[in-house]
Amino acid sequence: MTNWIRFRHRDQTGFGTLSGQEIVVHHGDMFDAPKANGTTLALSEVELLAPCVPSKIIALWNNFHALAAKLDKPEPPEPLYLLKAPTTAASPNAVVQKPAWYDGKVVYEGELAIVIGKTCRAVSVAEADDFVLGYTCVNDITAADILNKDPTFPQWARAKGFDDFCPFGPVIVTDVDPSTLTVRTILNGAERQSYKISDMIFSAQELVSRISHDMTLLPGDIIACGTSLGVGVMKEPVNTITVAIDGVGELTNEFRN
Repeated sequence: MTNWIRFRHRDQTGFGTLSGQEIVVHHGDMFDAPKANGTTLALSEVELLAPCVPSKIIALWNNFHALAAKLDKPEPPEPLYLLKAPTTAASPNAVVQKPAWYDGKVVYEGELAIVIGKTCRAVSVAEADDFVLGYTCVNDITAADILNKDPTFPQWARAKGFDDFCPFGPVIVTDVDPSTLTVRTILNGAERQSYKISDMIFSAQELVSRISHDMTLLPGDIIACGTSLGVGVMKEPVNTITVAIDGVGELTNEFRN
């Protein structure tokens, strides 16, 4: 198991592996034979960045048995997904601000995300793991009142597309079995979500395979696997929101209304 991390140190951006409170700095390309350069840094010395720079962020809808049952929605025969703009990506610990012009509800969605490790096109389910670098935590933030504002056109991309509306990280963890994981979301100190990834309608491997038949997935692209029960509104003027996945990490951000 390796924990990949990106950071800023003395105005320079770098990456490496995290062990405890120490970063082993690497050079080259995180996705193509990176090598340690002999430098170490204390975690306290750096500013954390999102652990990769995706060309696209793919977000699943209705991918959990429990949520489909609660919403009284049929379970889909194939993955249902949307694209979030790359500019939605935000770092761990970043402050996310609701747009000044929008006065509606904003909700959190704590999720597991798959990080693609190499160019992936039309792969089988059995091959999918070979194209995954690892997994990370994500908060798929949504401006809920925009989604159905126009009755003729559900505005998924806009509702989920504001700047910084997709914090993820803090690390990409390799060699973990996603089916064993539990996602928890804590809002202002109170646990609001706790659900098992094993309840997904489409497994991580099925998502990679099926989506790769629709579009080419590139190194650093992320697939947010969808959320389950417990999605809610961030109501306070200042909210602290944590997405915690044991074995993967804890992503904490502040959201300001």
